[in-house]
Amino acid sequence: MGKGKLAKFADMAEYPHVFEYPCSVVDEVNFEMKGNWKRDFFKNDNPIVLELGCGRGEYTVGLARRYPEKNFIGVDIKGARMWTGATDALNEGLKNVAFLRTNIEIIDRFFAAGEVDEIWLTFSDPQMKKATKRLTSTYFMNRYRKFLVPDGLVHLKTDSNFMFTYTKYMIEENQLPVEFMTDDLYHSGMDDEILSIRTYYEQQWLDRGLNIKYICFHLPQEGELVEPDVEIELDSYRSYDRQKRSSLTTSK
Repeated sequence: MGKGKLAKFADMAEYPHVFEYPCSVVDEVNFEMKGNWKRDFFKNDNPIVLELGCGRGEYTVGLARRYPEKNFIGVDIKGARMWTGATDALNEGLKNVAFLRTNIEIIDRFFAAGEVDEIWLTFSDPQMKKATKRLTSTYFMNRYRKFLVPDGLVHLKTDSNFMFTYTKYMIEENQLPVEFMTDDLYHSGMDDEILSIRTYYEQQWLDRGLNIKYICFHLPQEGELVEPDVEIELDSYRSYDRQKRSSLTTSK
């Protein structure tokens, strides 16, 4: 029988590689690791890669196994899910992986300017009703700019046609440089050892016959970012009987 939530939370509180700040967006946070992740935790000067919305942490841990010359931090608010990856990393003795439990809306409070090299967004909720909640919206891009190196990489891996299409429009509207883009990853010739790491949720989508989509793009520091003013079709398997089109106008 697996551990219950309370037991998992107790474990997480004792894990040396887990930092928990489950505060609301209105709380002020004084985070001592901001600007000091490499010196005080990882004890090296290797690049830092974030997975935002890491869920069970499969991608964070999988990347850390493959790339010991990089540091990986999984971020999510769901501590009971994160426990799986955090426990695997601890049991395997991985020194290049950490987890941060907090709201992604305040992610810029935990990293200093230029402290992060890459961001991974793996199977994020497409948030079809409100653009500012999407992790590839300009709302979040402006936050990422606060700590991402100039022209740092952002990776999106998703089952959602809505999220993929919205992100394409956002990239095009702002003329962001694209490294690679495909709406069918596993038939693109690009399914290398990084991209072939499959999360729990990804396997569910694959089992349902859904294509996995992938975009890798650069995020420059300069220029004002503009939300795309377009309409796209909702994901029918997520929206069910709701209206099939949605405006992407950002709420004020």
